[in-house]
Amino acid sequence: MSRLDAVVFDFDGTLAELTLDFDLMKTRIAALGEVFLGERPVPGPTPALEWLDQLVARAMELDRAEGLEFASRGRLVIAAMELDAAREGRLFEFTRQTLALLRERGVSIGVITRNISAAVRIVFPDIETEVGVFIARETAVRVKPDPAHLLQALERLGADPARTLMVGDHPMDVQTGRGAGALCAAVTSGHQGAAAFASLRPDFIAPDVAALLPRLMEAGLI
Repeated sequence: MSRLDAVVFDFDGTLAELTLDFDLMKTRIAALGEVFLGERPVPGPTPALEWLDQLVARAMELDRAEGLEFASRGRLVIAAMELDAAREGRLFEFTRQTLALLRERGVSIGVITRNISAAVRIVFPDIETEVGVFIARETAVRVKPDPAHLLQALERLGADPARTLMVGDHPMDVQTGRGAGALCAAVTSGHQGAAAFASLRPDFIAPDVAALLPRLMEAGLI
C-alpha cells in the first residue's frame, strides 16, 4: 500500500463521545408520524433519517402540504436531539493530538458526518481550522453510507480515493469507504463491537483512533 493522501473521519463515536438514543428518536418520529399518517408507524432497523424520508413519502401521497409539514417537523425532532446530545458530548482526549500528527506528516484530513454542523461545532468549535474539509448532513450531496458523501470531501481535498483511509465506528462508515474505493478502518470506540464489522472485512480494526495510528505508521501509510 502507498502512503496516504488523506484520512477522512466519521465524527460521533470516532473523534468524539456523543450519546444519541436512536430508539427514542424513532419513537418520537413514530408519534409525529401518527398525526400525519392516521396510524402509528412501527420502527424497524432502517436508520432514523432514512425512515423519516420513507414516512414523509407516504404522507406526501396522501397530502403534499401535510407531507412537507411532517418533513419539517421530523427534521426538527432529529436536530433537537442531536443538539441535546452534543451539549453533553466531548472530544476524545486523543483527537486533537491525532489530527496534529497527521498534519505534521502531510496527510490531508476530512470529517464527514450524518450529524448537523451546529451539533458538531458545540463539541468541536474550531473543527474547520483543524481539518481540511468538514461536510455535515446539511451540506452533503447525499449522506453516508452513500459514497457520494466521502467523494465530495475528497474532491475538495484533491485526494485520490485509492490513497485515502475512511475511519469510522459504524459499519456504514466501512460501507461508505468501500463504495468510494478507499481503504477502510473500523474503530470500536462507539457502540459497535468488532463482530459488527466481521462480514465487511475492514483493512484495519482498532479500539480507537489513538490505537489505530501506530498501525498506520507501521504499515508505512503515514
